[in-house]
Amino acid sequence: MLNTTESDALTRVSKGTQMGELMRRYWHPIAAAGELVERATKSVRLLGEDLVLYKDRSGTLGLIDRLCPHRRVDLSYGIPEEDGLRCMYHGWMFDETGQCIEQPFEETVHPDGRFKEKVKVAGYPVQELAGLIFAYMGPQPVPQLPLWEPLSGHNVARDIAITELPCNWLQCQENSLDPVHTEWLHSYWTNHQQIEGRIPAEDVRKLPPPHERISFDAFEHGIIKRRVLKGLGEEHDLWRVGHPILFPHILQVGSPERVTMQFRVPVDDENTLHVSIYTFRAAPGTTVPKQEIVPYYYNPLKDADGRFIVDVTFNQDYMAWVTQGPIARRDLEKLGESDKGIIMFRKMLREQTKIMEDGGDPINVFRGAPGEPISLPIEPSRGFADGAPKRYVPAEAGPSTAHADVERVYATYNA
Repeated sequence: MLNTTESDALTRVSKGTQMGELMRRYWHPIAAAGELVERATKSVRLLGEDLVLYKDRSGTLGLIDRLCPHRRVDLSYGIPEEDGLRCMYHGWMFDETGQCIEQPFEETVHPDGRFKEKVKVAGYPVQELAGLIFAYMGPQPVPQLPLWEPLSGHNVARDIAITELPCNWLQCQENSLDPVHTEWLHSYWTNHQQIEGRIPAEDVRKLPPPHERISFDAFEHGIIKRRVLKGLGEEHDLWRVGHPILFPHILQVGSPERVTMQFRVPVDDENTLHVSIYTFRAAPGTTVPKQEIVPYYYNPLKDADGRFIVDVTFNQDYMAWVTQGPIARRDLEKLGESDKGIIMFRKMLREQTKIMEDGGDPINVFRGAPGEPISLPIEPSRGFADGAPKRYVPAEAGPSTAHADVERVYATYNA
C-alpha cells in the first residue's frame, strides 16, 4: 500500500513532477505515421502538454505548441507549407523547432524588423520508426530512439492498434507485473461472459493450468517476468525464458513468429494512450512485401450501449484498468503475494528517479551513435497459448481493409 504522497509521486506526469521529469527522458509513440498521410496535422496531448504534430510539404515532421503565440488559436487547423506550419488566422509560420519564421503583415510594415526572431514556442524532436511517430520532450542532448528488435527488424509485416484510455498510465503498466490475472480475467471470466451470452460460443477458452509460482528478475532493460503453471515445471519457457517489461512503460509478449510491444504513454495524469505494435516475421524462405504505410486501427473501448467491449483480450485489460478510476487509490489497496512484481516495479521507478535527480541517465536512455537492434528475451512457446493463434484479427480489434499485407504473411503460418 502507498500513501497518497507516494502515489502522487509515481502517477503525476506534468512538467516539474518527479514522474513527469523521468518520463521526459524517454521517447514516446504519439501517432501512427499513416495518420499524417490522411491529414497532415494532428492534435496531440503528451505529459500534460497540448501540442500539434504535423508533416510539412517537404516531409519534415514537427511537434510544437498547439496554440499560436500571436492570438492563441489552434494550430492543428494550420496549413502545412514547404518549410513549416502556417497559422490559418494571420499567416504566421513556425518551423519544427517552434521558431517563428514568417510574419507576413509585420514584415510588410517593418521589412527590416526582427520581431519574428523573438517569437518561439516549444518544439520537440520527433522520429518515425516502424510505422510509429515517436516524440522526445526532455532535456538536451537528445538520446537515441531505442532500436528494440521488433521495431527495427527486417522482412516483417507490422500492424498498429491504438486505444485512448481514461485512466493513469501506471495502472496500465502495473498490469504487466501481474501474471496471475491471466488465468482469471482472460479465461475464467471470458467463459463466464460466454455463459451470459455476451461473446460467441466459439470463443470459449480452455482454462489454463493454475499458477504455482511466479518470479521477477531485474535485467539491464527492466524486469523479466516468469511463471510456473501446474504440470509445466521450471523447464518450460514460461519460467526458463520469461518475457520482458521494458522500463518505464513497455511490455513485450508473443512468440518468434509474432511479437507484440505495448506502450503505455502518459497523456496526462488521468489519460493514457495505449499503443500496440504487432510484428509478424516471415516464414523461413519467404519474403515480406514492403509496407509503404503500416496499417493502424483505433480500438473502441465501449459498444453502442456504453458497455465495455470484452470479447478481445486487450479490451478485458482495458476494462480492468479504467474501472480502477482515473487514478487508482493505492492508499486503499491490499496487496498480496501475487503482487510482488508490482512492488518491485514501484521500487524501480523510485530508484531510477533518484538516479535522474542525481544527474545520471536512468535505464534505457541510450547515448552515442545508433547501434545494432536491441534483442530481447522471447518465449519460444507459451504452453497455454502455444505459437500463433489460429486466426488473425487485425490489431486484435476487428476487421479492417488495410491489413491485407499482414494477412498474407500470417497465412504462411496458418497453411
